[in-house]
Amino acid sequence: MNMLSQEEDSLKMITGDSIDFNKSAKKQARLERREARQLKNIRPYNALAPTKAAFYSTILPGLGQAYTGKYWKIPVIYGALGTGIGIALWNQNEYDQLRDIYKNRLLGINTDRFYDQENNEAIASNEDIASSFKRHQQQKELSILITVGLYVLNIIDANVTAHLQQYNMSKNLTFNPLIKVDNYTNGPNYGLNLSYSFR
Repeated sequence: MNMLSQEEDSLKMITGDSIDFNKSAKKQARLERREARQLKNIRPYNALAPTKAAFYSTILPGLGQAYTGKYWKIPVIYGALGTGIGIALWNQNEYDQLRDIYKNRLLGINTDRFYDQENNEAIASNEDIASSFKRHQQQKELSILITVGLYVLNIIDANVTAHLQQYNMSKNLTFNPLIKVDNYTNGPNYGLNLSYSFR
């Protein structure tokens, strides 16, 4: 009777150990599969990728973003550049019209939109029209400058994105801000916590 209970206890220990071994083997296999997936997602190092992306975006805005796989940025780029160009063209059109009106006023021709023909009086003076077309000229130049800045930003974005895709963004490396309460002063102490997991 006593011998049977000892055999049962030893049998329980053996099966318990084998269950623990199976759990750890499954966990290890799961970790290995996850690491294999992470390694599969890492692109091979290509030193010319950032240069290519910047070159493509220089030739055609948004092409560098397509090269890096960030397709959602292309409509944003064209929307921003199109808005800047549209504002510049509208200001140029207004500038041309107001400048022609100003020149005609100096020649004595008062058939413009700022002259009331029925009452024979000017709605806007020559000085107002001159300052208005100068303002449109400044706004046109500013919108061109902003559009050029957006074009350059498109090139920089493609270059930086291609650079960042070259790095292994591992979850084992973490960088967290840290706030601890000082026990003596009861005030916060600020710091940074950098940790690396060797798994």
